[in-house]
Amino acid sequence: MLRSYLMMLGVLVTGVAVVLVPPAPQRALAQDTRMTNENAVIKGGALQALLPARDAVRIIPLATQNADYVRGTIDTGNTAIDLELVDGKGGALRRLLWQSTGKGEFQFVAPDGEVALRLTQAGADFTAYDIEDKVSDAGAGNGGTGNATGFDLQISMHVPIDRQVVAPAPRYQSQLITQADHVVAAGGATDGFWQHAALVGTPLVETGLTPPGTVLMTFVYRGAQRNVRLFGAPSGNHEYLDRLGQSDIWFKSFVVPRSTRMSYQLAPDVPDIPGSARDQRMAILATAQQDPLNRAAWPADGPDDFNRQSTIALADAPVQPGMVAPNQTVKPGRLVHHRVDSAILGNQRDVYIYTPAGFNPHNPENLLLFVFDAKAYLTKIPTPAILDNLIAGHKLPPVMAVFISNPDADARADELPANPAFADAMATEFLPWVIDETGIKAQAARTVLAGSSYGGLAAATVALRHPDVFGNALCMSGSFWWHPREAAPKDEEFVARRVVNQPVVPVRFFLSAGLFETGHSGVGGIIDTNRHLRDVLEAKNYDVHYREFAGGHDYLVWRGALADGLIDLFGTGVLRQ
Repeated sequence: MLRSYLMMLGVLVTGVAVVLVPPAPQRALAQDTRMTNENAVIKGGALQALLPARDAVRIIPLATQNADYVRGTIDTGNTAIDLELVDGKGGALRRLLWQSTGKGEFQFVAPDGEVALRLTQAGADFTAYDIEDKVSDAGAGNGGTGNATGFDLQISMHVPIDRQVVAPAPRYQSQLITQADHVVAAGGATDGFWQHAALVGTPLVETGLTPPGTVLMTFVYRGAQRNVRLFGAPSGNHEYLDRLGQSDIWFKSFVVPRSTRMSYQLAPDVPDIPGSARDQRMAILATAQQDPLNRAAWPADGPDDFNRQSTIALADAPVQPGMVAPNQTVKPGRLVHHRVDSAILGNQRDVYIYTPAGFNPHNPENLLLFVFDAKAYLTKIPTPAILDNLIAGHKLPPVMAVFISNPDADARADELPANPAFADAMATEFLPWVIDETGIKAQAARTVLAGSSYGGLAAATVALRHPDVFGNALCMSGSFWWHPREAAPKDEEFVARRVVNQPVVPVRFFLSAGLFETGHSGVGGIIDTNRHLRDVLEAKNYDVHYREFAGGHDYLVWRGALADGLIDLFGTGVLRQ
């Protein structure tokens, strides 16, 4: 009976693997646009088929039960797609992938009722900054013509609720939590606690309980059944919140500096799944969402709770230059989209070129800025608008910015960590192409590579390999713990060792790191390895600018660090060459 019912839904379940079946035409979910129902080659947990055309969608039903954990990938080659989780009537539940090319990974915890994946080709309007598209159909790869191409969907993990385990035993502190504990122990309700939390906003900040220059910050969540994780905790890990007895209060407290700025999400009822430590950490993303009592969601226009983070900036958090226009007359610059081939890397990528209003490519004062992780630095960090404001406010000379994408997540993990082929492509392919395309006169001393995490690592290693053309590296939370897999323990911290062993080259550095970026799982912390690299560079007499922030591995921090780094290296009057 159950099997017949699931077949009517277009879904078949075998064991714990999800088997995808094309939806029958008479069982199609409601859409606003045309639905495709092509026949597909199907295996257990896998679906290979054609992508929908740009004016259509494809619905892929799934067989899940409430609280099941589902994880998978979809590979669409060069075609950018959006993937959403929808309910049985086609109503959007959450966005799983956005502007995804190549192999994208997703995960979610299934709600009660029917669910499906809704697949569409992505639009080009992913940033508020106007983009002029110079990608022709002939040069756009699989995604440029609008014709349907193939996709490969794989469901790699499906863990029912009865195979998930319980969170560790709780601990707690904080005067507010202590007061709530007394109420709960006496048989009282928690409504008063939650009314106070809603009134003041979360996380809860208590003063006078911690050393000077710090406060006690308590994150809270109401009503989870099994566990709550704090994604982006000040500890540098994704902490479990503790439960106050059997009440609906979940919480975790941290002592943090008064200058803290951070973003975070709360993840209720995270599936504790079998598998590697990475698998278990990735499962947090299945339920991570904005804090419902936090008043500063980011971005405010995110499509759903899962695609918004919560933020807090304490009173002493540093000003982030360029986030506010210096006056009401700032004229926006120009942002142009290209698709660029690399013979060295054997692939193609999106590249965006920003020029400020009135830009003269022959001005010797121009700066040429290359930024890795293009779409993040056009959305999470509104870099063009920041540059507009800094240039208009005379904090920086004119800046041309080139935003470099990777074809997909796998290519990013291969290209950015100290890859000599990528460094050579930057120096001998992308830089000459930019010069030919724009007419800018590039000077090594006024050319900077910028990035965060692996992008910060790439900025340093590309500049060290090609100092004749890249004279500056702006590294935000650079992954300087990295080393080749085959390296012996004594050869860890690849970049620091390279600086020690090679002659000094004409490269200036800006390094920044977050105080919350401590090590875990046997991997060196970003804060410690950045401090070490700073010391090594200074010992070799490099020009090094270094900053630390009370924050974590966080675009909310990096949007200020990027501006700080540019001003430190190139602020008006800093450098004249």
